[in-house]
Amino acid sequence: MKIHVTSETSRLREVVLGLPDSNGPVPKLRETFDAKSYESVMRGVYPKEEAIKKEMDAFEAVLKKYGVKVYRPRLVKNCNQVFARDVGFVIDDKIIVSNIIPDRQEEIDAYEEIYSQIHYTHIYNLPEAVHVEGGDVVLYNGIIFLGQYAFEDYAEVKTARTNRLALDYLRMIFPDKTIIPLNLRKSDTNPRDGILHLDCTFMPVGRDKAIIYKPGFLNPRDADHIIDMFGRENVFEITDEEMYYMNTNIFSISEDVVVVEENFKRLANYLRGIWGMTVETVPYFEISKMGGLLRCSTRPLRRD
Repeated sequence: MKIHVTSETSRLREVVLGLPDSNGPVPKLRETFDAKSYESVMRGVYPKEEAIKKEMDAFEAVLKKYGVKVYRPRLVKNCNQVFARDVGFVIDDKIIVSNIIPDRQEEIDAYEEIYSQIHYTHIYNLPEAVHVEGGDVVLYNGIIFLGQYAFEDYAEVKTARTNRLALDYLRMIFPDKTIIPLNLRKSDTNPRDGILHLDCTFMPVGRDKAIIYKPGFLNPRDADHIIDMFGRENVFEITDEEMYYMNTNIFSISEDVVVVEENFKRLANYLRGIWGMTVETVPYFEISKMGGLLRCSTRPLRRD
């Protein structure tokens, strides 16, 4: 298998989509990995497997409508395997296997069959001290935007998924790319106060556009820098409420086709009416209760 990904929006050819089956029991509060799941468990609204499957089937149907080849990980019983982006990601012709929190190691093992189709020299297993998850890695025109939490209390913050060492490691693997680190606001229990991954506060779309939630960055200058890079007329800013429902976490099939959650009305109307894009909508509200959305569910393997 040849892998190749250099941007978030080039025409998608092959992708891994997570699995909705056999998610196991509703986690205890202490077992949740993110603030949205924490809130869902606390409120008694954690999604049922039937609803998750219905939503992922709708997403898969859209991907196949555009001729995308869809891979799935091996089923691990009683394991939440919805979010394929967390456990690995592709940059150029290299696949990076994430160091995720230990409780999720069995998720990584479920990708062995896919990895076996990729030459071993293109697979990078990170050193133990290097932490990075795919949701924190956003690609655009030779730039790697890297969400991180580079502070002394990193180990105590459950939603801190990418550390300072990840920046050094990615610079070593990709010396020709510009890597821009961006520190994110974090909260383990309140999804309105923190950002789990970079793709929950910023995402390129189309050829030269972007969606952004400015307060998601610890340093306001980081958000201003991104807006300056794209140009204010090319940036769609989302509100606090839209961030809560993860409006940045869309998924591009190409520069002209984007998949969004069906309730993202304002965003969808803007993408269609102002930026002239084809917008496919799918239900993903139930899955959002587990802290991720469309981009989180995917791991692109090959784009043009």
